Amino acid sequence: MKAKFACADFTFPLLSHEHALDLIANLGFTGVDIGLFEQRSHLWPSREFNSLQANARRLKRSLASRGLVAADVFLQMRPDFTPFAINQPSAACRRKARDWFLRTLEYANALGCHHVTTLPGVVFEKEGRAASLARSVDELTWRVAESRKAGIVFGTEAHVGSIVPTPTTAADLVRRVPGLTLTLDYTHFTRAGVPDRQIEPLVRHASHVHIRGACRGRLQCNFRQNTIDYPRMLKAMAKAGYRGWIGIEYIWIDWEKCNESDTISETIQMRDLLRRTAAKL
Repeated sequence: MKAKFACADFTFPLLSHEHALDLIANLGFTGVDIGLFEQRSHLWPSREFNSLQANARRLKRSLASRGLVAADVFLQMRPDFTPFAINQPSAACRRKARDWFLRTLEYANALGCHHVTTLPGVVFEKEGRAASLARSVDELTWRVAESRKAGIVFGTEAHVGSIVPTPTTAADLVRRVPGLTLTLDYTHFTRAGVPDRQIEPLVRHASHVHIRGACRGRLQCNFRQNTIDYPRMLKAMAKAGYRGWIGIEYIWIDWEKCNESDTISETIQMRDLLRRTAAKL
């Protein structure tokens, strides 16, 4: 299996961005998952978009100087998923979300990145799941079309707290939105106790992959606690002809106990497992 491995720049938030990129290069990665997370990551979209072309080109040069390329640009407009969820009932919020998405496409193109990720929306209890889902479908359909115009592959990540918290609902969303792909992260399902075999059918819909240790009740855990069979996952990816990046995505934030892992050591252990497995496929 010809695997391409990336590491998230937001894995190391206590370092400066330049030092985080140094570390990623020193760990032997060739790709970087860029987090455009407002108020949460090194690169806030509100700041990057102020001088969009210049900032994207500066980042591209910074990556290239270390032998790195951008594997994905992941847009999140707030630490809380709800205020600017793509399916917000507020038309003004949806307009701003669309505007920032278009800017993200432009940013990714200037960066030389061919993949963009956003979240799929949430359920707004006052209107119910059906209405919230219909609006998510509309917004994701628009994003698929705009991404195609820009020559970029668009993926959405089914996650804890989203409108698609299970493999079944994630697969249903893909069916409802022609051309939609997934930025697939098993851990959000594993946390809920979903076995690998029930998640595996989603592999064929994946255009980008996030990997870290997880187990029932823990979105992120240490390598020895991990219950996801990643060698099995890579075999399924090879069988499906997966050609995208494989992003190792440990995070260090005060959410879901994700600040209880040594992200450097965990990244190295997961990297080595994936490299050994991919070399045998």
